[in-house]
Formats: sequence, C-alpha cells, structure tokens
Amino acid sequence: MMMKQFVPITKLIGTFAFSFWALVLHTTLPLIGLVVIELILLASCGNLRRNSKAVCSLVIFAIFLAVVQLLGGGSLESAYVTGLRMLAMTIVFIILLTTTRLQDLTASLVKQVKIPYEYAFMFTAALRFVPDFIAESKTVQEAQACRGLSTKGNVFKKMIHYMSVVQPLMLKSLGRSETMALSLELRGFGNHDHSFMSNVHPKGKDYMVIFLMAVISCVLVYMRIQGLV
Repeated sequence: MMMKQFVPITKLIGTFAFSFWALVLHTTLPLIGLVVIELILLASCGNLRRNSKAVCSLVIFAIFLAVVQLLGGGSLESAYVTGLRMLAMTIVFIILLTTTRLQDLTASLVKQVKIPYEYAFMFTAALRFVPDFIAESKTVQEAQACRGLSTKGNVFKKMIHYMSVVQPLMLKSLGRSETMALSLELRGFGNHDHSFMSNVHPKGKDYMVIFLMAVISCVLVYMRIQGLV
C-alpha cells in the first residue's frame, strides 16, 4: 500500500528514474538488486500474485533477449545485463499501472507535466486498451478452440493457426475503437475546458521522494563515470 500513497506524478518520475538507473548500471549484481527492489515494491502493493503471470512472461522474454545477445557474439556478462535491464525497465511500468488510476494519470500529465489533454488522453487510453486486448485474445482463443482449432505442430504451423485468432481479434478491436470514438464525439471531446475530480498535486512526502531519486540518479551517474558501477 506504500506506493498508493503518492500522487501519479511521483510514480511517473519514479518509473523513469528506475528505467534510467537500469540504463546507467552495467554490471549484473546492481541490476539484480534493482529488480529485487522492484519486486518488493510490487509485493508491498499487494499486486505481485495478481501480476505473477505478467512477471513470468517478462522473465521469459528477458531470457530470450539474453540468448539473442549471446548468439550475436556478446559476452555472457553482456547477455545477463541485457536481460536484467529489460526486466528492470518493464516491471516498474507494471507497478505504475497497478497502483495508479488512469484518470489520475491523465490529470497529472495535464496539470503537472502540462501535456495537452488530447495527447494525455491518447496515452492513457492506449494503456486502458492493453488489459482489454489481452482478455479479448483469451476469449477468442477459447472460442476458436471450441470450434476445433488445433494449435499443435511446429512453430510455423502454430503461426498459421494463430491467424484465425488474430483476424477476429483485430475486428473486435476496431469495433471497440469505433464505439469509443463515437462516445467521445457525443460527449464533446475536444473542448478546451477540462475539470478533474482528483487531487493530484504533490505533497511534502512526494517532494522528498523526488529529491531522493534525483540524488540517487546523480550519485549513480558519478559512480558510472568513475567506473564503480
């Protein structure tokens, strides 16, 4: 519950800070520590079990990137670093999305970051579509399996069979986007007068955390220049 006490702008800055730290660090042990910290933060929010499948998928993809790096001529150390960097830069986005309401994130982008409302809404609307898209893909797969779709065979056969899932999924997504566009038009989307119910202004603890992350970033940059991390 600790992360939920901060306003969205603090979480957004924290997301970019963790991603920046993952890029600055270029040795295995510090990156492992960064990933462990992120998993602890995710667990402290009570969302680790709920997002365990997503984390496992990211781990598999990180291993895949490490293998590609290794096969491409990289060293074993660079393969570890590549996989861990990807893992650290993606888990933190899961923390952001599971602890922040998209309405609050939109309000924070408009009020604090001064992004035009249309662009902030497009960003958060795209994020809103991700879980819906995943849920619909599972529904379509189950429906096609009931109709006798077989996913057995080699990789190429599976890709061909999966096209029967992609086509109805894309059609459903297009239908959803058209419905959303019509709803926005009926509600007068594009009006320059916007009001937000949420209070997203940073408080004292938010400024303290932002200052702490800035100090850590400066220290890590200095240590990277000195070759200590």
